[in-house]
Amino acid sequence: MDTWFGTLVDSANNVLWTYLLIGMLLGLGLFFTIRTKFVQFRLLGEMVKLLVKGTDRSDFNERKGTTPFQAFAISTAARVGTGNLAGVAIAITAGGPGAIFWMWLIALLGAATGFVESTLAQMYKVKDKDGFRGGPAYFMEKALGMRWMGILFAVLITLSFGLIFNAVQTNTISLAFNGAYQIPTWVNGAIIAVMIGFIIYGGIRRIAVVAEIVVPVFAVLYIIIAFIIMMINIEVLPEVFSLIITNALGIQEVAGGTLGAIIMNGIQRGLFSNEAGMGSAPNAAATASVSHPVKQGLVQTLGVFTDTLIICSSTAFIIILADVYTVGDMEGIQLTQLALETHLGGWAQTFASFAIFFFAFSSLLGNYYYGESNIEFISTNPVYIQIFRVAFLIMVMVGAMAELELIWSLADVFMGSMALVNLVAIAMLTKVALAALDDYQRQRKLGLDPVFYKDSIPGLKNIESWENKPKEKKQPSKDE
Repeated sequence: MDTWFGTLVDSANNVLWTYLLIGMLLGLGLFFTIRTKFVQFRLLGEMVKLLVKGTDRSDFNERKGTTPFQAFAISTAARVGTGNLAGVAIAITAGGPGAIFWMWLIALLGAATGFVESTLAQMYKVKDKDGFRGGPAYFMEKALGMRWMGILFAVLITLSFGLIFNAVQTNTISLAFNGAYQIPTWVNGAIIAVMIGFIIYGGIRRIAVVAEIVVPVFAVLYIIIAFIIMMINIEVLPEVFSLIITNALGIQEVAGGTLGAIIMNGIQRGLFSNEAGMGSAPNAAATASVSHPVKQGLVQTLGVFTDTLIICSSTAFIIILADVYTVGDMEGIQLTQLALETHLGGWAQTFASFAIFFFAFSSLLGNYYYGESNIEFISTNPVYIQIFRVAFLIMVMVGAMAELELIWSLADVFMGSMALVNLVAIAMLTKVALAALDDYQRQRKLGLDPVFYKDSIPGLKNIESWENKPKEKKQPSKDE
């Protein structure tokens, strides 16, 4: 009786916790969308231009921070991993095709949240040996004066990304190669640990260089494969869209009591994939060298769209078009591999194995940096960084051999916790982010390339990495 009652209470608490998170994500996403006047749609063209211009490596070569494109690649590396290939498969298996609709919705609204949090991270970044670092922990301390809140967030993100999430990535790689080539999971874990160890000991600069190469190449290849599959099945694409929409909102799902599961799976997996509002991407955004915080805020917003609307949707269409999610007991990456094999033959499983390897491997790089940046927020003592690196590599090994269900459950718990802390903070700093956006737009209307100064917005404190506005020189009088 006690066991039954305890299980019931745990289940109820989990549902309440999930609905609280969903409510805040959707509510704040809508709030930020309205307050920014639909910035994620209105300035879409500006985002693309800034991303292209952000490939200039001048400041990076002078150790003045990463390029805007590198910061975009680091955050995209963390986003574009198991959430895109394995997470989408799990969402469809658990919630049906309708879960994809809710992933789209969380991305469309969450993009505004992503803009706000990344802009704030740029404003309150601090200088370090490689340029800059920052993130929610930093603006919680400097903008809100709540170091305790920053430490809480730093602990949560270090546990989430530095330990739990990297186990998710290596677990998926291990399953992919074990399923395709029967390579023992411990061997997969050991190989990944050696490779990742070499890169992370090179710091943020080595991580940035690897991410800016790996992420675009494999993302483009994967999208091309998905596009080919959709073209082959173009006559049934309207039916797929219809299935997703009707399954997400249909009367049958309401009557069957499955609508809640569809919504929760879609939003949970959507958040895990695009990370909008979670507070992770701002850590990468803060490393960029830009002339105005809003520039990187816009670039990071584009990352949310790239992740969910393009890459996650590609996986969803591959799986739904193959119609393999309704049969058998496969889940996660192995379901995605089966779907690709159904469409393209046996070689596609090999492609899927290597795609997930490079997607998840690049995610490990982003995850590691998020942990390191927040360890440095708590203490700059290098001993703590070394301890974290060892723990990170141990979890790579553990993740390769652990059970999938346990790892995803832990990831959901920690993801929700850090998201709630971050959402509270950015809600409190809404006016600051909006003032930065207004300053950026005012300069753009004047035909200027926007430049931000620590005194551009009256009343701001603890803006460390931005210069004061230069004083205008007095024009000499006629008498002089």
